[in-house]
Amino acid sequence: MEFLSVRELTTSPKEVWAKLAREGELAITNNGRPTAIMFSVANNDFSEILNLLHQVKSTMLLKNIWQEADERGALTDTEIDAEIKAVRSELNKQRKKVK
Repeated sequence: MEFLSVRELTTSPKEVWAKLAREGELAITNNGRPTAIMFSVANNDFSEILNLLHQVKSTMLLKNIWQEADERGALTDTEIDAEIKAVRSELNKQRKKVK
Protein backbone atom coordinates (compact mmCIF):
# COMPACT_ATOMS: atom_id res chain seq x y z
CA MET A 1 0.00 0.00 0.00
CA GLU A 2 1.32 3.40 -0.94
CA PHE A 3 1.46 6.18 1.66
CA LEU A 4 0.67 9.81 0.84
CA SER A 5 0.70 12.89 3.02
CA VAL A 6 -2.33 15.07 3.57
CA ARG A 7 -0.39 17.82 1.84
CA GLU A 8 -0.22 15.74 -1.36
CA LEU A 9 -4.02 15.56 -1.36
CA THR A 10 -4.26 19.33 -1.53
CA THR A 11 -1.24 20.15 -3.68
CA SER A 12 -1.58 17.46 -6.34
CA PRO A 13 -5.06 15.92 -6.24
CA LYS A 14 -4.92 14.79 -9.88
CA GLU A 15 -1.87 12.62 -9.16
CA VAL A 16 -3.52 11.25 -6.01
CA TRP A 17 -6.62 10.17 -7.96
CA ALA A 18 -4.39 8.57 -10.60
CA LYS A 19 -2.48 6.64 -7.91
CA LEU A 20 -5.74 5.56 -6.29
CA ALA A 21 -7.06 4.28 -9.61
CA ARG A 22 -3.80 2.43 -10.22
CA GLU A 23 -3.23 1.05 -6.69
CA GLY A 24 -6.83 0.58 -5.54
CA GLU A 25 -6.01 1.81 -2.03
CA LEU A 26 -3.88 4.49 -0.43
CA ALA A 27 -2.89 5.30 3.13
CA ILE A 28 -3.03 8.97 4.08
CA THR A 29 -0.57 10.26 6.66
CA ASN A 30 -0.65 13.33 8.83
CA ASN A 31 2.66 14.36 10.39
CA GLY A 32 4.10 11.03 9.25
CA ARG A 33 1.43 8.93 10.99
CA PRO A 34 -1.23 6.94 9.11
CA THR A 35 -4.63 8.53 9.72
CA ALA A 36 -6.89 7.34 6.90
CA ILE A 37 -7.24 4.81 4.12
CA MET A 38 -8.72 5.55 0.71
CA PHE A 39 -10.25 2.77 -1.39
CA SER A 40 -11.17 2.89 -5.03
CA VAL A 41 -14.85 1.94 -5.18
CA ALA A 42 -17.16 1.16 -8.09
CA ASN A 43 -20.65 2.64 -7.72
CA ASN A 44 -22.29 -0.75 -7.47
CA ASP A 45 -19.88 -1.84 -4.70
CA PHE A 46 -20.11 1.25 -2.50
CA SER A 47 -22.81 0.06 -0.08
CA GLU A 48 -21.28 -3.39 0.27
CA ILE A 49 -17.80 -2.01 0.96
CA LEU A 50 -19.17 0.53 3.42
CA ASN A 51 -21.03 -2.23 5.29
CA LEU A 52 -17.88 -4.35 5.40
CA LEU A 53 -15.85 -1.44 6.76
CA HIS A 54 -18.48 -0.91 9.47
CA GLN A 55 -18.23 -4.59 10.38
CA VAL A 56 -14.45 -4.36 10.64
CA LYS A 57 -14.72 -1.23 12.78
CA SER A 58 -17.26 -2.94 15.06
CA THR A 59 -15.06 -6.02 15.36
CA MET A 60 -12.09 -3.86 16.34
CA LEU A 61 -14.19 -2.05 18.94
CA LEU A 62 -15.42 -5.32 20.39
CA LYS A 63 -11.85 -6.64 20.51
CA ASN A 64 -10.79 -3.53 22.44
CA ILE A 65 -13.70 -3.97 24.87
CA TRP A 66 -12.76 -7.60 25.51
CA GLN A 67 -9.10 -6.67 25.95
CA GLU A 68 -10.00 -3.95 28.45
CA ALA A 69 -12.24 -6.38 30.33
CA ASP A 70 -9.40 -8.93 30.47
CA GLU A 71 -7.03 -6.29 31.83
CA ARG A 72 -9.51 -5.20 34.53
CA GLY A 73 -10.37 -8.74 35.50
CA ALA A 74 -13.73 -10.34 36.09
CA LEU A 75 -16.38 -8.72 38.25
CA THR A 76 -17.62 -10.52 41.31
CA ASP A 77 -21.30 -11.38 41.69
CA THR A 78 -21.60 -8.60 44.26
CA GLU A 79 -20.08 -6.06 41.85
CA ILE A 80 -22.41 -7.20 39.06
CA ASP A 81 -25.45 -6.88 41.34
CA ALA A 82 -24.33 -3.41 42.42
CA GLU A 83 -23.92 -2.31 38.81
CA ILE A 84 -27.37 -3.62 37.88
CA LYS A 85 -28.90 -1.85 40.88
CA ALA A 86 -27.20 1.44 39.96
CA VAL A 87 -28.38 1.29 36.35
CA ARG A 88 -31.95 0.43 37.37
CA SER A 89 -31.94 3.29 39.88
CA GLU A 90 -30.80 5.74 37.21
CA LEU A 91 -33.46 4.48 34.78
CA ASN A 92 -36.16 4.92 37.43
CA LYS A 93 -34.99 8.51 38.06
CA GLN A 94 -35.17 9.24 34.34
CA ARG A 95 -38.67 7.73 34.07
CA LYS A 96 -39.90 9.88 36.97
CA LYS A 97 -38.58 13.03 35.27
CA VAL A 98 -40.49 12.18 32.09
CA LYS A 99 -43.83 11.70 33.93
